[in-house]
Amino acid sequence: MSAERARIVPGDDAPHVLVVDDDRRLRDLLSRFLGEHGYRVTTAADAVQARRKIEGFVFDCLILDVMMPGENGFDLARAVRTDSTVPILMLTARTDASDRVRGLEIGADDYLAKPFEPRELLLRLNNIQKRVLVVDTAAEPESVRFGPFRFRADRGELRRDDEVVRITDREREILTMLAARAGETVPREELSGGSDLNERTVDVQINRLRRKIEDDPGNPLHLQTVRGVGYRLLVDH
Repeated sequence: MSAERARIVPGDDAPHVLVVDDDRRLRDLLSRFLGEHGYRVTTAADAVQARRKIEGFVFDCLILDVMMPGENGFDLARAVRTDSTVPILMLTARTDASDRVRGLEIGADDYLAKPFEPRELLLRLNNIQKRVLVVDTAAEPESVRFGPFRFRADRGELRRDDEVVRITDREREILTMLAARAGETVPREELSGGSDLNERTVDVQINRLRRKIEDDPGNPLHLQTVRGVGYRLLVDH
């Protein structure tokens, strides 16, 4: 079966991943490797192909290469985020921290520098799927209110009055954890899942959330920093 077509593994309910990279050898490698580890895989060589695949399939995660001819991975991720919260894992040959931050600010859920071991990508992908599952099955508390916002943890839904506020899966996960312990301080390490690198990226995720829920993100009323420890969500009683 061609690597440019969907690779089906036993069980049509297996997570479906789109791999977008202009390196055919890498696409073939990831298609085989992820397929052997329980994922359905569809591949695309560039953003044009990726857009067609996204229109035709429902994906559980997008793996996007940053440096592609034509539209790059950052631009594609930004376009996807205008109407979708599907998890995004960015791949890049660049190791500059500013590129990682840029990807996270756009709405990526994780970032992996090339070259990488396929097993590391698999672990990151598995972790993304676990976080999504935790959010989808969260039931406590059912809802919390802060200012004009209401967050339903059982639905993973954030509303401002009657309007749904679009948040990414990573933002939803963090908000779920904070809402479950409303008013308490949640350590950055816990919000990050225990990774030192992810602890630093939690700050980026928090800043993105603040831009969505705070009138003045520089002086937050709801999502507050506990210096040297972590963050807390102050809710209405």
